[in-house]
Amino acid sequence: MADARILGVVWKPLVRHPDDRGFFEEVLRDDEGLLSRFGQASLSLSYPGVIKAFHYHQRQDDLWFFPVGDAQAVLHDLRPESPTRGATNVFYLGEHHPGLLVIPKGVAHGYRVLGATPAQILYFTTESYRPEAPDEFRLAWDDPTIGFDWTTRPR
Repeated sequence: MADARILGVVWKPLVRHPDDRGFFEEVLRDDEGLLSRFGQASLSLSYPGVIKAFHYHQRQDDLWFFPVGDAQAVLHDLRPESPTRGATNVFYLGEHHPGLLVIPKGVAHGYRVLGATPAQILYFTTESYRPEAPDEFRLAWDDPTIGFDWTTRPR
């Protein structure tokens, strides 16, 4: 099932409008229906080669945007009732491939920074983070049930 799009995952390519001053790009609009509700926006920076994987949520959906740098995002459907259970999807996001990635609850996700510069991720969630009851469940970056090989190979 590696080629099937995981149920509920949305990829929205962004359109840049360049001119001699720079560019303009709409990122997220409230009339697109990409998030069921707004919970929190957060910004994180990761250095080249860093792998932040895997984790999933039971209550919240995530929406990822990489405005700076480039990353390889890997999703794996853990939901028992999902017709795409066990499917893995790979997306490339960042300066060279701008877009938004919606990740439904129950789908494990992580990313690896590509290239020689740090990457920044701006992400939106449908729930605010609650330190007393975090909605964060972790798996190892090399979890054998996912079986994803993060190695870049010559082709």
